[in-house]
Formats: sequence, C-alpha cells, structure tokens
Amino acid sequence: MLLDSAALRQRLDAARLLLIFTPELCGERDAFDQLLALLPRVDVVQVRPKPLGPSRAPAPARECLNWSRRILEATATMDDPPLVLVDDRVDVAQLLLDEGLAGVHLGADDMDPTKAREVLGSAALIGLSTHSLKDVLRAEDQPVDYLGFGPMYDTTTKALSGGLGPEHAWVAAATSTRPVFPIGGIDVLRASELSQVGRAAVGSALLSSDDPRSVAEELHWALTQ
Repeated sequence: MLLDSAALRQRLDAARLLLIFTPELCGERDAFDQLLALLPRVDVVQVRPKPLGPSRAPAPARECLNWSRRILEATATMDDPPLVLVDDRVDVAQLLLDEGLAGVHLGADDMDPTKAREVLGSAALIGLSTHSLKDVLRAEDQPVDYLGFGPMYDTTTKALSGGLGPEHAWVAAATSTRPVFPIGGIDVLRASELSQVGRAAVGSALLSSDDPRSVAEELHWALTQ
C-alpha cells in the first residue's frame, strides 16, 4: 500500500483529537475494548505500549508491532479511519508502512528526525515531542509534520514534572507552521482551555474512562468551541 503524502497531511491538518494508546492506562478494563470504542471518535492513534512513570526507555518493539497490527486491522473497514502512528519505533514504522501505518512519533531521546525521514521516506508522517518554545522554533528546521507540546499539566506518565499551562500552548501553536497537539494531563475540563489551539493529545482521560465514547465526544466539543 503506497502512502498518499498529500492525503495524509490533509487528514493530519484536520485532526483535533489524538489518542495516546498506552494499554496500561486502561487498568482492569479490557484495553482492546476501550480502543474499539474510541477508534470512530479520535482522529489519530499513537501506539505507545510503555510502562507508566518516568522511564525513558523506548516502547518494546514486539508489543508495539502487535498492537499496531491489531489497530490497523480494526480500522481497515472503517469509512473514515484515524491515522495510526507508532511511538519511538522507527524500525516498527518501517515494517508497517505497507500495511497502512501513517508514520512515527519521536521524542528527544529517539532517532533524529532527519535520519528517520531517510528511513521512512517523504510520504510518512513524523511527529516530534517539544517541551518549550525554543524546541518549537528549532523544529521549524526539522523534517517533521506535527508537534506534541507539553506537558500541559502535571502527569504521572511523563518524566517531566510541572505543567507548562495553556498559555504556552497558545503561543506554540501560533508560532509553529505545523499542527501542534498539547499533551499531558488533559481532560474534558482542561480541554476547553485549549480551544485556541483546537487540538490535544489525550491518554488517561480516555482510556481510564467507563464511557470513553462520551469523553471523546466531549473533548472534541471542548476543543472546537
């Protein structure tokens, strides 16, 4: 399956809600059931099967591959499927591009974006984590398609502590020429503070919910008001 570069970037530009899919955040809930409930209601899925807490270790390759394949199979028959990307693993992304994977999201400790672009080609999407306005400005010279920006609020799933707050996200989104997805501790109440950005990357608020569909719909509404 050849990736359609223009179509991918058009869908990315229209995306509002990005799901950080970390199965551990589902607790005792069935992770795949939570995911199936969310697939029609999110625009992007970033596959991130990593232990919770401050670990900077990359997502395990086999687990990342298996989850990504399951998600691609689940979205194959959808009329308007979300974009699916993997976290950290350029090697897994390379394997799955022909199966419909859209690309990879890179953190500061992952492969350099220029090298990742050489590996994945011009069509694949590449996201990059940023944590300050300086990071956002530096990303302008990188071959990336969107930015994660945060953490917005205190969160136990990231190594960084303390939240940047929504004002920083407003500035980052106004500064960057790429779509910016604020991340970190975002829930329905806080999402309304990011309506000027119009996007968010969310994990726990969706995956730990007893009614993930409703939460996703409320997040969409809050981000677009």
